[in-house]
Amino acid sequence: MRFNFLLFLCGFLCLLSSCGDEALPKPKAQLRLEYPAGGSDVVNTPAYSFESNNLAQVRDEKASSLTLDYPALKGAIYLTYKPVEDNLVQLLSDAQKLSYEHVIKADNIMEQKYIDEEGRVYGMFYEVKGDAASQAQFYATDSTRHFLTGSLYFYAKPNYDSVYPAAVYLQKDVRRILETLKWK
Repeated sequence: MRFNFLLFLCGFLCLLSSCGDEALPKPKAQLRLEYPAGGSDVVNTPAYSFESNNLAQVRDEKASSLTLDYPALKGAIYLTYKPVEDNLVQLLSDAQKLSYEHVIKADNIMEQKYIDEEGRVYGMFYEVKGDAASQAQFYATDSTRHFLTGSLYFYAKPNYDSVYPAAVYLQKDVRRILETLKWK
C-alpha cells in the first residue's frame, strides 16, 4: 500500500511539474550585419578613373584588368577594360552573354540602364538574385573608344541567403564605380 502511495505521489508530482506555459514558436529573425560605410579613394588607370570604397584593396591583375578585393566580406569586384576598335557590337554581346550565363541558377536578373550624357558613360547594371555565382555585373562604354565590364563574386559557394547582406553592400560599390566612371 505504501509503495502504491509513493508511486501515485511521484506520478502526480510529475504531472504537476509538466504543466506550465504553452510552448510558442519563436518569431522569424533575420541576421543583422552592418558594414562600415568607408570613405572613397580615386582609382586611376591609363584609360579611366573611378571612386572606390577605401575598404577595398586594389590589385592589378594585368594591364587591362584589376580587382577590388574585400577580404572582410570574402568578395571581390573584377574589372576588365577593352578598347573599342570597330568591335562595339561584339563587346556588348559578350558582356550581355556573360551576365545571362547566371540565369540557370538565378531567381531573377534585374537590368538597370545607366546613361551619363555629360561624361559619355553609357551602360547597364545587372542585379542577380538567387544562388548564382555573381550577384552583380555591369558594363560601360563611351561607344567610340572605351569599354569596361565589372563582376562581383564571393569566395564562397553561392548561397543567396548567406551572402545577401554582403551582396547588397558590394552592389552599392559597383553602382558607385559606374556612377563615378570617367574616361581619359
